[in-house]
Amino acid sequence: MKVIVTFQEAVERGLWARMRPWFGRDERDEEELWPNEEFVLTEAQAQELGLLRQM
Repeated sequence: MKVIVTFQEAVERGLWARMRPWFGRDERDEEELWPNEEFVLTEAQAQELGLLRQM
């Protein structure tokens, strides 16, 4: 399973700082990102962020 999260959703949920290294981004990149830019998470990453319940 893959989970898609936009940049704006990640920021609003307070997840962006944890996601940033997974996508090779740093704080300087934030100015270049669109609010609707999508990031695809693996199921394990989504669970780590608390987006999915572990079964």
